[in-house]
Amino acid sequence: MTARALPRRPDVRLTELGFGAAQGGNLYRATSDEEFASAVDAAWEAGVRYYDTAPHYGLGLSERRLGAALRHRPRDEYVVSTKVGRILVPSPEDAHRRDSDGFDVPASHRRVWDFSRDGVLRSIEASLDRSGLDRIDIVYLHDPDDHWEQAAHEAVPALVDLRDQGVVGAIGAGMNQSAMLTRFVRETDVDVMMCAGRYTLLEQGAADDLLPAADNRGVGIVIAGVYNSGLLSRDQPPADAVYNYQQAPAELIERARRIAAVCETYGVTLPQAALAFVRRHPAVVSTVVGVRTEAQMVETVRRSEAVVPEDLWDALAAAGLLAALPGPGSRSS
Repeated sequence: MTARALPRRPDVRLTELGFGAAQGGNLYRATSDEEFASAVDAAWEAGVRYYDTAPHYGLGLSERRLGAALRHRPRDEYVVSTKVGRILVPSPEDAHRRDSDGFDVPASHRRVWDFSRDGVLRSIEASLDRSGLDRIDIVYLHDPDDHWEQAAHEAVPALVDLRDQGVVGAIGAGMNQSAMLTRFVRETDVDVMMCAGRYTLLEQGAADDLLPAADNRGVGIVIAGVYNSGLLSRDQPPADAVYNYQQAPAELIERARRIAAVCETYGVTLPQAALAFVRRHPAVVSTVVGVRTEAQMVETVRRSEAVVPEDLWDALAAAGLLAALPGPGSRSS
């Protein structure tokens, strides 16, 4: 599978398709250890060598499972990213309850926001302990939306120090918005940004701020949420499709269906086009897709390998369903 180096950190190479491990933390419903391990095995067999996780995902369950699934693989052959910003504090008094943040796990810990230097160091140490890995290749600030000052002035310098010491390979932030990611690119010393849901076949807001800034500064972009939480994940979006983790508005479902109809005339499914579209931008180095099972991984790879005609993008633009954007290898404005 094709891999791209981060422009500012050429030693860190990401395969064009990345494995998102949130489902390994029992996102929305329980997943067995065996089920998740089989998904990682299928990803490895397909050539996927970039794996993303976070303490937030299942209160550490995702990190534990991912570490176990990768531990016997050659360490220099894969890249792992995790995140900082939420410290997991034991709360045994709530262990009889279920987690309230969307993960089907006991609420044996609570998440505490912490972008301080000490919080960053504690979080990384805990992630290494949970995963059993010898190092973390990429560390992202996780959803610092309401914590700009501490994230920019304490967390980023702490991560810069760790990167400069060789403890981590690259640093950045992961968010569901593009405006603050753009600010990190312009004002801090970061290497890679994870943008979830704001640059997709359905919406291209990040093309106005984040992508040009990243292109100009040599910062790599990892696209997550390529299906907009599910709306673009099926050939024909259903009436109960999810967008941004909630019921999709009727007008967005209709827009997705119109995009799907144009794709169909070119022999391409909506999910295939969704994956192919985001890779066309020169700043995008990888696309992370959340996977729960071996079957999902196999299908994701199949979609990723589909050949999508260039004329499709022109047809979508002509129908008013897609902005005119840079093609492969071109530079953004």
